[in-house]
Amino acid sequence: MKPGRYLPRLLRCAVLTSVMLPTAWASDSAPGTIVGLVTNATKLAVPHATVTAVRSDGGAIRATVSGSDGLYAFADLPPGAWAVTVETDGSAPVTTPVLTVVAGKATRYDIVMNLTGPPPAPPPGVAGSPVLAAAAPAAIPASVPEALQAPDAAPAVDTQTPFAVGDIGWMNGNTREKVPIFDTRFFTPEIRFDSNYLQDFNHPVDHTIVGSTEEFRSGEFQIEQVSFGGNFHWNNVQARFLSMMGLFAVTTPRNDASSAVGQWDLQGAYRYFSEANAGYHFDVNHGLNIDAGIFVSYIGLFSYYNFDNWTYQPSFVSSNTPWFFNGLRVQWFPTQTLKIEPWLINGWQSYGKFNSHPGFGGQILWIPNDSFKLVFNTYSVGQDNLASGSGVPNNGGNPNAAVGLPNPGAPYVNYARVTRVHEDDSLLWKYYDAGADGGTGISKMAISVTADIGCEYGGGVSCSRGPNKESFVGLMAYNRTWFDHDTYAVTIGGGFMNNPGRYLALLPPINGATAATGSPYFTENPGQKLYQWDMQLNFQYMPKDWITWWTEGTFRHSDVPYWTGTGGVTPPAGNNGAPGSQVCNNNTSIGADACASEGGVWYPDLRKREVIWGAGVMVKF
Repeated sequence: MKPGRYLPRLLRCAVLTSVMLPTAWASDSAPGTIVGLVTNATKLAVPHATVTAVRSDGGAIRATVSGSDGLYAFADLPPGAWAVTVETDGSAPVTTPVLTVVAGKATRYDIVMNLTGPPPAPPPGVAGSPVLAAAAPAAIPASVPEALQAPDAAPAVDTQTPFAVGDIGWMNGNTREKVPIFDTRFFTPEIRFDSNYLQDFNHPVDHTIVGSTEEFRSGEFQIEQVSFGGNFHWNNVQARFLSMMGLFAVTTPRNDASSAVGQWDLQGAYRYFSEANAGYHFDVNHGLNIDAGIFVSYIGLFSYYNFDNWTYQPSFVSSNTPWFFNGLRVQWFPTQTLKIEPWLINGWQSYGKFNSHPGFGGQILWIPNDSFKLVFNTYSVGQDNLASGSGVPNNGGNPNAAVGLPNPGAPYVNYARVTRVHEDDSLLWKYYDAGADGGTGISKMAISVTADIGCEYGGGVSCSRGPNKESFVGLMAYNRTWFDHDTYAVTIGGGFMNNPGRYLALLPPINGATAATGSPYFTENPGQKLYQWDMQLNFQYMPKDWITWWTEGTFRHSDVPYWTGTGGVTPPAGNNGAPGSQVCNNNTSIGADACASEGGVWYPDLRKREVIWGAGVMVKF
């Protein structure tokens, strides 16, 4: 075998393969390609022909020479309409029909020339070879439906797209992704994965962590989230779906008591997805969207999804405010930097409606540039407590009369008439940016501050006075520093919550208790005070925009026993199926008689302090 004879063929095959493969992963601004073969009527290659590509609007021109095997290629053509002309000695010029160049894709057009003589001789030392397969003289673009083609390239200066004010991926609650890894005109996919290892230094025997919306199991490797889905968009119709599997699929629904109202299993119906909504986009101002379904709320600044956040465990303001709403939303962008978003929803992070009133609220988001963000969230009207007729005992009457609850003489509370109002406001400020030439030192520094105030009133409870006070005041603040071109980041911060009445406190899952069942071991009655504060120190390594390795330490304090201690929050023989009642040490529920003959009353081991160290990996495509 003579390598010199077969080298041109190998090179030809390699070039054809590389330029003809679909480049679906290319960005919106990627160039397109025109490639083909120049042959004579007998299908022999025509080398050294001059090939010129001219854009139809006259705005660009390219030129090349066909190779010894007749191959020509233009690999850097801006998307648009082009015409290709071939010239050589002994033949009249041949011009193709108009060819459409699509970003990131290849269009093939083979050209047959009417030569009056043999093809030009190849250079000395290079053996000529006939073209093995020459297509008919017609364009052969890739047969890709329009909906699956790459979206049109964005303009160099975007003055229309909402919040296209620069790179805002540094903001808490935002993904770092600048452009989708894969995108089409119809569908933009999304994949998320979150796995962690957590260690509670109270060393609970049942491995249970309480009081968190992100950290649930101690001393184990666990999968927090696995999600698949994305955004569908075609002719102004849009829909978004994201599945939810992992610990989030069971921990989020257990904090929603609305499913205890009436029949049908709302928790089972909604458990395995976190977002599912559809609607229509109107070309009004900078956009007007109307969507119905389940959507993320972004109250409390932190995202529902840990990949988007500065820390893994947020402070109480975010842990006790909603991650999702179920209802109707309108997103209006009157300017490129402002969004006004009203909501009409079932209630406060609830699949269903607790009582007679729906929830109403909204968000005002202002991002004037890539260094500042201001967001206001308001909630009102909703009656978000289980009332009589819900099928749950001891609701709608005097909650303090239940077994083991304090203040049995407290005033009557009618939960069907208790209304909630809440305000949640945040500010983010990037106060230092070294720019692209920042080197390996500090590349960015930013702070975030979030303040919450809210209360419940009516039906026997009050926002500001009396034994049945129900109010919430919270504050949290974080400072984040990025290093080495945003490859590493350190975040420190924390916050506090003052909550007399405990109306947003997360119920510890003692004996399997949920928000619907309640627990006699940690009651949530009006007037019962709860003050908690915490701090987090987080380190993240981000070698790519779509992966984060992290480690974090958290300290949390409560003025009443709340965090899991060494003895855990699970009865000795496991959950007995009656979380609303006290448990005897032989695992029976306390009834009319005391537990003296049943081994005594069992109590969970609750502590006032908790230290947790954790580490993990998160991926978002």
